[in-house]
Amino acid sequence: MKKAGPGAVSRSEQLVMIVDDEPDMLQMLERVVARQCECGVVSASTGLEALTMLENSRPDVVVTDIKMPDLDGLHLLKKIVEMDSTISVIVMTGYGTIEMAVQALKDGAYDFLEKPFDKDHIVRVIRHCLERTRLLKHNRQLQEKLKDLDLAPGFVGHSPALRRVQDLIARVADTDATVLIRGESGTGKELAARALHELSSRKQHRMITVNCPALPEHILESELFGYSRGAFTGATHDKKGLFLAADRSTILLDEIADIPVPVQTKLLRVLQEKEIQPLGQNTTIKVDVRVVASTNQDLEARIQAGEFRADLFYRLNVVTVEMPPLREMREDIPLLARHFLERYKRQHDRPDLRIAPEALHYLCQRNWPGNVRELQHLIKRAVLLARGSTLEVDDFRGPEEKDEGWCPEDRIRKLGGLPYNEAKAEVVRQFSVAYLRQLLAAHQGNVTAAARQCGLERQAFQRLMRRYGILSSDFRA
Repeated sequence: MKKAGPGAVSRSEQLVMIVDDEPDMLQMLERVVARQCECGVVSASTGLEALTMLENSRPDVVVTDIKMPDLDGLHLLKKIVEMDSTISVIVMTGYGTIEMAVQALKDGAYDFLEKPFDKDHIVRVIRHCLERTRLLKHNRQLQEKLKDLDLAPGFVGHSPALRRVQDLIARVADTDATVLIRGESGTGKELAARALHELSSRKQHRMITVNCPALPEHILESELFGYSRGAFTGATHDKKGLFLAADRSTILLDEIADIPVPVQTKLLRVLQEKEIQPLGQNTTIKVDVRVVASTNQDLEARIQAGEFRADLFYRLNVVTVEMPPLREMREDIPLLARHFLERYKRQHDRPDLRIAPEALHYLCQRNWPGNVRELQHLIKRAVLLARGSTLEVDDFRGPEEKDEGWCPEDRIRKLGGLPYNEAKAEVVRQFSVAYLRQLLAAHQGNVTAAARQCGLERQAFQRLMRRYGILSSDFRA
């Protein structure tokens, strides 16, 4: 075995194997690759020697000649692909034909090069191969981790931020402590609430979820606490409230910041006294309910504005679970992407669908204002619309990214020929379209929630949607 470069190849260093029976070509490639590709280099002068070396070590890239005396490069290529499909193989020859090149690519070669070749070109190809193999091996490791992860119910990921959340949930789940779950839209607050419930002794009973912003004040009060026949016009029978339905279980008050102040007062009594008073009744009913609340809003600011009771906040804030945004757990994006891909492959009968390494890399670099929910919907859309068996980068780019590029500098560069005012208007249009679409995607087409997050009135948000031709129905699951 020949080795270029001083010392042994470290375990963390990527490795290129060069196979050629011409000593001069072998030495030249060893020098060029070792100097310019920042990797270890090993070499073999025959196909059989390379095969023997492959039994003991796995290079990331193999660069092989075709014409060799004992085992030619095409047969070596097939053996490598059978042995480890993550190894990228570059085939080179001085006697190339179109048929030979086509066959090599069909058999799994990454590229086919004819001698003599430009040194800079082969360096570029090898660098691309090293990155491809790195991504493929990383993907394989992620698949194994996805099978072995020991996580709280529903969670996918192993980032430190997510592990901290899981550890806190595990410690407080089987207690009666009130829990406040905070975090941006799409971070999985309801998932955390379900994990708290599933890990508690209350899991035998169904968890009750209340979507607080969806109910007007008069309906919300009667839904939470119930009412007696005749309590108000239309109350023709007794109704059991959601707190009573959650007796011996868990109730999730989702987006609790939107509960009106009068209802907050009654909720405070439930937390203090563990009892409810249905509308129209003079007596109270004891309930055994574990209360979990969630919000994506700044409760402290709402307290300062007189929109949220401070005493209720302190009652809710016994234990706080902070759900991390996706930008703080980017290492979990590949696992999450594969998790959602497997789900939607089954749902939509696309069993052979896979994500290209480059597409996975693109997902890891994206901004995610809608967090995990936005990633989930993006994967679902890609599965539904994919034409081939491999999801590429373009399958995940929105229409505005495909048409205009997703780099701000590229967009501005294209406007250089316009007058200042026209260029400014176009930049504003592009920003507004992208911004509105991301908000609506994060909130699944809920205009009220999207407007609230960006600080606009609903009517103003709708005017912008009409101006730019955006429909909320396009973002509903």
